[in-house]
Amino acid sequence: METKVAKAYLKQLRVSPRKVKIVLDLIRNKDVAQAAAILKNTNKMVCEAVEKLLKSAVANAEHNYEMDIEKLYVAECFVTPGILKNMKRVMPRAQGRAFRIIKRTSHITITLKERD
Repeated sequence: METKVAKAYLKQLRVSPRKVKIVLDLIRNKDVAQAAAILKNTNKMVCEAVEKLLKSAVANAEHNYEMDIEKLYVAECFVTPGILKNMKRVMPRAQGRAFRIIKRTSHITITLKERD
C-alpha cells in the first residue's frame, strides 16, 4: 500500500535559511495541531510564514488526498537557500570602500503524512 503524502512549498521568502531552520526544527515529527500551537507561541518573525505554509499543507492533504486531519503529522520539513542573484546591496565602509551585503532568501518545504 502506497502512503499518501501532502506537500506545500514556499519560495523566495526574504529570511535567511539559518533563521528558518531554527523554527522548522521545533515542529519536525509533531502532530499538526501541536505544530500549529508551537508556531503560535514561538517568538520568531518567520513563524507567521511557516504557520501559513502548514495550513496550506493541511488544506492540500484534505482536499487533494482526502487524508484525515486528526492523524496528520509533519513528516518532513526543510529549508534550502534561494537565489542570491537579485538581492545584493552595498554598505559604505571606511576610507571610501564599499562592502557587499547579501540579502538571503529561503525555499521552505513541508511534507505531511498520516499516522497509523
